[in-house]
Amino acid sequence: MKIAIVHYWLISMRGGERVVEALCEMFPDADIYCLVVDKDKLSGSLRNRNIKTSFLQKIGGKKHYQKMLPFMPFALESLDLTGYDLVISSESGPAKGVITRPDATHVCYCHSPMRYIWDLYPQYYNSVGKLARAFMSIFSPMLRVWDVTTAARVDYFIANSAFVQSRIKKFYRRDSVVIHPPVDISRFVISEQLEDYYLCAGQVTPYKKIEIAVEACTNLNRKLVVVGDGVSEELKRRAGPTVQFVGRADDATMVDYISKCRALIFPGLEDFGIVPLEAMASGRPVLAYGKGGALETVVPGVTGLHFGAQTAEALEGCMLEFERVESTFDSSLIRRHAEGFGVGAFKLQVSNFLRNVASLDV
Repeated sequence: MKIAIVHYWLISMRGGERVVEALCEMFPDADIYCLVVDKDKLSGSLRNRNIKTSFLQKIGGKKHYQKMLPFMPFALESLDLTGYDLVISSESGPAKGVITRPDATHVCYCHSPMRYIWDLYPQYYNSVGKLARAFMSIFSPMLRVWDVTTAARVDYFIANSAFVQSRIKKFYRRDSVVIHPPVDISRFVISEQLEDYYLCAGQVTPYKKIEIAVEACTNLNRKLVVVGDGVSEELKRRAGPTVQFVGRADDATMVDYISKCRALIFPGLEDFGIVPLEAMASGRPVLAYGKGGALETVVPGVTGLHFGAQTAEALEGCMLEFERVESTFDSSLIRRHAEGFGVGAFKLQVSNFLRNVASLDV
């Protein structure tokens, strides 16, 4: 059986790329297709694979891929997958729109329907300038039509969370099976020495609501470390002296920050959220907005706490409650919970799905 794995773009090592990495370990002879690639930013195991790109790679897509969204449907459909019996697409940016042979099986692992053209469209629209708004107004309706139409090209959907499963049903009118993405538990350790700071980690984008954590920690005079690119000057101006922005961190530095924090603050509405489980793998509790994927990973009173509104006031109340019961959290118990989301569990569930649901012997 010839297998192709299709990802949207390979320009970093985040949750979606970790899924591709795990799939490549399962299928070592599979070819990888994507719109654009920057091999310098990939893990060694991915960098050495046979990766085929679209025409966007040749016209500056590696650097300017975010500006090429209107061309991505054409680029995906130009990929020649006629030689493959099984195609596994990894969908968040457009990926599932590839064209396969009529007798091939197409399984889509959906991290999320494209949020910037669906439920988060107003947030992205309001965060850009006039020219970008004009382009979004023109192209987004066409992309929505294409996105819904291409859902019919998929034989089986896998959702990365129950929250995403509901969105697949809402936007595509398709059923799906939930298989949570893998977390490399072995990368993280329980630190013997904690430090007095809360942590926010990940690329700073509008829907992650990092400003809530900044405001809450400023108001409560608590130390906050924000790790990740994309911090605006306005957010820096709103931050008090207890807030530290450290930008992007390498893997070892990120592991160190996570393992030594009092707790991870996770104020965004995420489809799943890998970072909370990385914190739990380090034995650290998570204070998360109580909707979306966090409802599937954060167990109140065991691995963290939920707060009920995306406001600084709600987070402040959650932080004060956490500090009242902080000593009751068991780092070893928190890590054991995270182990249920490990790479081995992911591979087993995907194998069982392909064998039992799609009747594929892989």
